[in-house]
Amino acid sequence: MSNRNDKLLLEDILEASSKILDYTVNMNLDSFFNDEKTKDAVARNFEIIGEASNRISESVKKKNQDIDWIRLRGFRNRIVHDYFGVDFTIVWSIIENNLEELNDKVKQILSNFK
Repeated sequence: MSNRNDKLLLEDILEASSKILDYTVNMNLDSFFNDEKTKDAVARNFEIIGEASNRISESVKKKNQDIDWIRLRGFRNRIVHDYFGVDFTIVWSIIENNLEELNDKVKQILSNFK
């Protein structure tokens, strides 16, 4: 079990979400869906986001309830335990509609750490 603190875990989330955005910057749904390497890399980074979000302390989660921590963990579990059942259309939708917002929220939380 890792003993990473909240700041490091938040940095893990930020790094993983930034990688996903970088990997998919010039893609559309079709190009993403047909690029196995990118799908694998994106899935791995979503695993990291979910695992880190699961390990963040309850106090940080309570102070930042605008992030759906349970959903982040659940998405990770879905990828890890049901990889072949992952709907990459949903993954793409999350990338397009939610990931930058998560990035911004995590940056804001990190700005409160010294």
